Amino acid sequence: MNKISPSEFDRIATHPLQTWEWGEFRKEWGNIVERFIYTQNKKKKVLQIVFSRIPYTKLTIGTALKCDFLTKEIIQKIKAVAKSKNAIFVKIEPNIRKEEKRAQKQIEILKEEGCAKGKPLFTQQTFWIDLGKTEEELLASFHPKTRYNIRYAQKKGVVIVEDNSKKAFNKYLKLTFETAKRQNFYAHTEKYHRLMWKHLHTNLIKQKREPIAHLLVAKHKGKIIVTWIVFVLGKFLYYPYGASDYKYHKLMGSNLMMWEAIKFAKNKKLSFFDLWGKEEGKGFTKFKEGYSPKTLEFIGSWDLIINKKMYYLYKIVDKIRWFFLKKIFPLIR
Repeated sequence: MNKISPSEFDRIATHPLQTWEWGEFRKEWGNIVERFIYTQNKKKKVLQIVFSRIPYTKLTIGTALKCDFLTKEIIQKIKAVAKSKNAIFVKIEPNIRKEEKRAQKQIEILKEEGCAKGKPLFTQQTFWIDLGKTEEELLASFHPKTRYNIRYAQKKGVVIVEDNSKKAFNKYLKLTFETAKRQNFYAHTEKYHRLMWKHLHTNLIKQKREPIAHLLVAKHKGKIIVTWIVFVLGKFLYYPYGASDYKYHKLMGSNLMMWEAIKFAKNKKLSFFDLWGKEEGKGFTKFKEGYSPKTLEFIGSWDLIINKKMYYLYKIVDKIRWFFLKKIFPLIR
């Protein structure tokens, strides 16, 4: 890879998962990270691929999540690197919306280069809130119940602040694991969260650079009742992680948190708030819908197959694994 500074890499990156810091985090987590610089329509692009080792084997699986447009030339380079890493396949999920003019061209290139539709890691749809509107316009667009809940939380004395202290982060971890158990979803480990925070917040502060990760907390009478980690990159705010104390759910702290996160983004002159996914039938989807976001759909997940025989074997094993996790694991938690 041609030399490029981490700050320039991040300036070009299309998503937090494509930033230099995310790559450094994944390296310390134990992954192999490969970075590329390439040109498309005379514009410099960057690409970061994370390779994960399959336990007890020399095989790996690569992921290029939320990447920019991939040319045929860069896909050929991906193939070469993937083979050198003993990759079965590389999962490619471009940060390209179906409505974009370049979407169909990207799909054609992926197909021509041997990609097959794959199982998504990111949801294919997400919500965006347009931050170009005034606060009054945004509030007026919310569902009446959402506006009521925001006012109720304010009336009850809930306040939202940015608190990046160790104490607040430890509370975020505690609430994250409590929420995961209560809602029966799979949370990353404490080590994972701490390494993510180290690279996307603490290290950037030490380098006197603007952090990507920020911790917002909702407090009631001095007690933290809701915690969100949000990412700032380019003109976007992202909401990847959130947790709450169920004992205080009637205070509607999460509703006020979303509203204050919107104002946080507007104060930073950001243009859009990406709510990090939409899944039909999920409670968090209904919650997000109360803020009248726009639904956007991306071109989906594509598997660049490197080892065809192992790829189809892996798909069978993966189905069995997820059957166990979804059907049996909840019963023994």
